[in-house]
Order: sequence, then C-alpha cells, then structure tokens
Amino acid sequence: MAALPSPVTFILGSRNAGCYLRLMGRASSTCAVILAAGESSRMGRDKALLPWPPQPARSVAAGTFLSASIALFDPYVDMVLVVAGKNERDLAPIVYAAGASLVVNPDPARGQFSSLQAGLHEVLNRGRDAAMITLVDRPPVKPATIAALSAAFEQALRQLKWAVVPEYQGKHGHPILVGREMIEAFLRAPDSSSAREVEHAHEEKIVYLPVDDPQIVANVDTPEQYAALPAPV
Repeated sequence: MAALPSPVTFILGSRNAGCYLRLMGRASSTCAVILAAGESSRMGRDKALLPWPPQPARSVAAGTFLSASIALFDPYVDMVLVVAGKNERDLAPIVYAAGASLVVNPDPARGQFSSLQAGLHEVLNRGRDAAMITLVDRPPVKPATIAALSAAFEQALRQLKWAVVPEYQGKHGHPILVGREMIEAFLRAPDSSSAREVEHAHEEKIVYLPVDDPQIVANVDTPEQYAALPAPV
C-alpha cells in the first residue's frame, strides 16, 4: 500500500509542504530572561524592587521594575524567567504572582555573565530555543519596541542571523533577542567573559535595529538616576 501523504501535504499541497516544514524547523519558541541577581550596591536598595512608575516619597507604587518587566514581556514570549541571587526570597513573591519562573544563580558574586549563563541554561532545559534578555535595572521599554524586535527576529532567522539588538541614536541597548546559535555561544564562553565580548566576536551574525525608544539605553545605578527618570507616557 502506498504511504499516505502527511497532514501538512493535505493542507498545503505537495509544492508548499516542504517550504512550510523548513520554516517550522526555524520557528522559535522564546523565553524572556530578566537578570536580577545584582546587589545594587550603588543604589542602596534592590533595583528590582524600585517602584515603577516612579513615585514621590511616601507614595504607594502600583508596581516595581521587576513586575513591570514581566508584564511587558509576557504577551510576546512563552514564559518569563527571572534570575535571582541572594535576593531570591525578596523577589519570589513578585515573580510567582506575575506567573513567571525563578532561576537562582548559586554564586552571583561571579558577575552578571554567570547569571546570564544560568538563565540561558534554563531556557534550553525548558525546551526553548530563543531568549529575549534584559537587565532588571532598566526601565521598561515601549511595547512597540518589543513588537519591532520580535518582527525583526523572525526576519533575521530567515537570513541565518543569530540575534537582534536594538539601538538608539547609535547606542546599543536592551532587551536583546537571541536565537539558539547565540545562546550556545554565550554558554560556551568562559565564565570570565562578558556578553559584550561574545556579541563582538559574532558581530556579523547580529542585526542592529534602530528604534525610537531612549529607554533601551537608560541606566539606573544611583538614586539620582532613578529620580531623573521620566514617567511612562
């Protein structure tokens, strides 16, 4: 008896079925990875717990940097992973209330790159092959920026690129969106490396996407920088 055609062939016809399967082989399932294991020494308090939107003193905030980041990414990814360190107990209620998952870096003193590797190991452990990565000490970017990154990433995969990095006025920022090849490059790198070094080593595989969003390059390391943040529009 002759073999029956696959369901894909029934739906698309034999000419289009092969193209469909090739695209499905490159389709990504994505985790957000929020790096939140730092000690926030210059800020004087955990930056993940800073009120967002910024609030006057003694006001009650609607949320935090961490909860706002989780809410921002949630519509665009399969799951959100938050990498914590010694602050695990403080972050856990926010993480679980928002429906995200917690990853613990057992030795955050090794630096931010060790937290990145811990988060990316979990991305692969969860059966995903792409990651949208950000730092918790960055104010949330515009939803339109996330949508633009996601669209550019799908196009980048078709061009055999590994990652999409946003840029604003010539400066590169976060979040970045990386595929399986860049994830593996980060994981193969020595733990003494930095994400920037790995990205530079594979620069020809990265798409740099101009966006109209100054928040992608905003740095919040001190109380003064936090106080100067504009409220979201």
